[in-house]
Amino acid sequence: MSWKIKEKYRQVLAKETGTVVQNWGGRLTVCLVYPNHYATGMSNLGFQAVYTLCNAFPYIVCERAFLPGPAEVKEYHKSGTRLLSLESQRPLTDFDVIAFSVSFENDYLNIPAVFQLAGIPPLAADRDDSLPLIIAGGAALFMNPEPVADFLDLVCVGEGEVILPKLLNLLRSREDVDRRVLLDEVAGLPGIYVPSRFGISYLQGHGAEIRSLVGLSSTVRRQWDNDIGSSVVASSLYAPDMEFSDMHLVEVSRGCPRGCRFCAAGFIYHPFRQRSLEVLKEEVVRGLQIQPRIGLVGAAVSDYRHLNELCRFVLEKGGKVSMSSLRIDSLDESLLDILHASGHKTVALAPEGGSQRLRDLIRKGITEEQILTACDIVIGGDILNLKLYFIIGLPTETHQDLEEMVSLVEKIRQRVIAAAKKNRRLGSIVLSVNPFVPKPFTPFQWCGMELCASLEKKYAFLRRAVGRLSNVKIQFESLREAFLQALLSRGDRRLAPFLVKAYQLGNWKRAAKELKLDMESLVTRTIPLDEILPWDVLNGGEREHLVREYERAFGLSVDRT
Repeated sequence: MSWKIKEKYRQVLAKETGTVVQNWGGRLTVCLVYPNHYATGMSNLGFQAVYTLCNAFPYIVCERAFLPGPAEVKEYHKSGTRLLSLESQRPLTDFDVIAFSVSFENDYLNIPAVFQLAGIPPLAADRDDSLPLIIAGGAALFMNPEPVADFLDLVCVGEGEVILPKLLNLLRSREDVDRRVLLDEVAGLPGIYVPSRFGISYLQGHGAEIRSLVGLSSTVRRQWDNDIGSSVVASSLYAPDMEFSDMHLVEVSRGCPRGCRFCAAGFIYHPFRQRSLEVLKEEVVRGLQIQPRIGLVGAAVSDYRHLNELCRFVLEKGGKVSMSSLRIDSLDESLLDILHASGHKTVALAPEGGSQRLRDLIRKGITEEQILTACDIVIGGDILNLKLYFIIGLPTETHQDLEEMVSLVEKIRQRVIAAAKKNRRLGSIVLSVNPFVPKPFTPFQWCGMELCASLEKKYAFLRRAVGRLSNVKIQFESLREAFLQALLSRGDRRLAPFLVKAYQLGNWKRAAKELKLDMESLVTRTIPLDEILPWDVLNGGEREHLVREYERAFGLSVDRT
């Protein structure tokens, strides 16, 4: 092993608090892999939760691995070292199970890199019983695992708290069983998708036929924890060089009750569930012994029913509160006072639709008056810096919608300037503009993404329009990255060769060109409602609801008699 690599691992472990290095002692060994760098992975609460859950079983040893940075990858190749686990610095091939935790579709590109560095064939069909079982879970897999399905032996479809105990118990009890037999057995577990046990036939053009090859249902039903109230998910490991390094992260709720038509979180984590206030208070007390700030986590933190009381409790215990963004129609002065006392200099709000027509289309449920009132509350709470999230390229968007967005920003700016004159402190507005990306299991899953050339023109218009406004800055998400995300969100198993080739070439656009992959068609086309989608192999029980919401959004007939 290269001394540089060994020293890097030693330094990371030395910085961490809470790390447990266990003796393997004949137990089932799992290497939990985050296919991105350490700082990002360790800030992911879901990743930490699975790590903690696995190590809570007496018959499991769970260690971690992360994708090295470019400079480290060169050192791996130079020294001939295989990718190693962080805790015991063993090659991934020494483990019984390799478990990928994937939150974002763009990290699908990194999975072939992990296999290459580990010395493992990427395709499941090319691996034998001498190599680890490859499993995966995470939000990206809840939505559409098909682009990486050929890499995986099995996929956990749903929340780890309800899936992992049964799965790990079966794997532990059947360690000596032939892999073919083992996969037949695990395919019968709730929430377990075994891609090799499903036949996928692609029709000419678009669409597919899906069938089970082992006599089971042709779909796998997503699993969720129906009772999260008495439990808690929170940070268990800390290091100074990870994101949110000064925070103890605590999940207050799961899912979202709002049902915005573009957003997957409200559908793949449905129903909306909230944790017990008393349990969270206990966790706050524990967390403040380690970190000075409590980061509240959830897709809809503002909708947590005891939010103000929980935040006040944090302050009473000498801590500070952080949360990523606030729901516009649930903002009040009491909450702003708490954020101000916690040292917040900026508050993030998400109008998302630039015009009222678009906000109604996406079912955002807020008016311009509510947006302006929320801004007044923030500014009145002596927080003069605002971050506003907008989506462009939403279905049916016109230039008029963009002009209304600029008009809204101008109205908000006038309020910030007026407050600045009064307080003799100048605030600022930052616009975060992101293109619409169609997501599986949302009412807009059938809508295509707008052409990048058209989106670039909209970016240019907003640069000009906002550029003339003082104290307003604008940030744009990369169209290239958004396009890739849409491709992987909507793709099927035929993308596996593309992912391997993209890693080999170091350029995904070149890989698509060499494989003659029509990316634009996959990303931008509107899909007929009766077409079988790649992710229809998964079943969340909401398809009819999604169809109705799609039809309502665009004024189509909803008569099903």
